[in-house]
Amino acid sequence: MTESQTAAEAAVPAQLARMPEDWRRALAVVAHPDDLEYGCAAAIAGWTDAGREVAYVLASRGEAGIDTLDPAACAPLREREQRASAAVVGVETVEFLDHRDGVIEYGTALRRDIAAAIRRHRPELVITLNHRDTWGGVAWNTPDHVAVGRATLDAAADAGNRWIFPELIEEQGLEPWDGVRWVAVAGTSTPTHAVDATAGLDRSVASLLEHRTYIEALTDEEPEEYCRTFLMGSARALAPRFGGRPAVAFEVFAR
Repeated sequence: MTESQTAAEAAVPAQLARMPEDWRRALAVVAHPDDLEYGCAAAIAGWTDAGREVAYVLASRGEAGIDTLDPAACAPLREREQRASAAVVGVETVEFLDHRDGVIEYGTALRRDIAAAIRRHRPELVITLNHRDTWGGVAWNTPDHVAVGRATLDAAADAGNRWIFPELIEEQGLEPWDGVRWVAVAGTSTPTHAVDATAGLDRSVASLLEHRTYIEALTDEEPEEYCRTFLMGSARALAPRFGGRPAVAFEVFAR
């Protein structure tokens, strides 16, 4: 092999595999309202279009997310925005675990709550957000994302073990569910799989735009332009690794 051939091969980005498709139910578990809309919504729109069931569980109501709003007023507003956002991509079930925004702690309490949600919904696919310290460089991740992402990966196993959190059986009647086949992590710098985002991109923009109060506090840009630029740019950036198609990427952990 010549040096030029080696360089040419190195210039070709590693291709992402297609996400598994032989499943019917998914559960997305994240820390805050808007976490799923910053990247996952286009994939979720495609899944619900295909008749798959997707439910959302949020650890907090995002009450600490807007500096100009007291948490008591912010929480119900962000809950309403999240429910409206989910509806845009065909998700009807949105639950909140009521952990405190900004100080969510990794530990058995969080694992138990997520394991209970997994037992309730009995998904084959679990989705969460980046659980690592950074977004792949010097951009530091938030403690809430790290805690919820890591707890979700652990709870996928906890949910199937009757001797971990046996009180879920005794107090809530939640029998073990060992049917989680994959945990897919969004927002990762080391993705392995992707979903074609073409059909769901416009709805993903509309879904993120439902978080208008949060977005208006976050940026001076026009909200729709901000949402479209962010989501279209992210999806198109993955196209060279997914056959030229705009994509939503995940790091998939098989179980």
